[in-house]
Amino acid sequence: MAEQGAGGLVVGFDLDMTLIDTAPGFRDVLVALGTELGVEFPVAEMTAKLGPPLDLLLEPYLAPEAIAAAGDRFRALYPDHAITGTPAFGGAHEALAAVRRHAGRVLVVTGKYAPNARLHLDHLGLDHDHLEGWVWGVGKADVLRREGASVYVGDHVHDVEGALAAGVTSVSVLTGGCSREELEAAGTHVVLESLHDFPAWLDGHMSGTA
Repeated sequence: MAEQGAGGLVVGFDLDMTLIDTAPGFRDVLVALGTELGVEFPVAEMTAKLGPPLDLLLEPYLAPEAIAAAGDRFRALYPDHAITGTPAFGGAHEALAAVRRHAGRVLVVTGKYAPNARLHLDHLGLDHDHLEGWVWGVGKADVLRREGASVYVGDHVHDVEGALAAGVTSVSVLTGGCSREELEAAGTHVVLESLHDFPAWLDGHMSGTA
């Protein structure tokens, strides 16, 4: 058996571009926000590698004093523009079910505003035990340690940073904007094409043959 925390297997998952394909909905919210503000955001460029906090994405295009209010407005617009049209990635439900088969707990640890993250999880019926929002990069490490995680699954180099800072196994999927080379350079332990490959990997990990 792979070494686990005292409470058994606990696996954390990122949300955007790991469990769900938020890029189209995120683009729609940016368009709506830009229309209100009179700003034409380069939405394709801004959503090419989702993961960093919204404030950092807005920073190049707005005056510093306007960013906080724009972020608040983005989050207010989000439920009407980005929930119903956002799908789970193929393999997402099966990946969560694989953790359950090993009697494990599922964490969702995301940089997204938690109430909006919960709308996605509820709408798509993504089984989980704990949601932690508004944490990014190495900030995710505190949550992973607190909850006793031994694995964290993400798509971005900053997800790798969080996993490594927590001392847990970093599993990366290629469904986000980061390449295999970027993820490996960041130090991830495992790269999977998608969550379709996660159940078999987890079985091997738990049996010590991964």
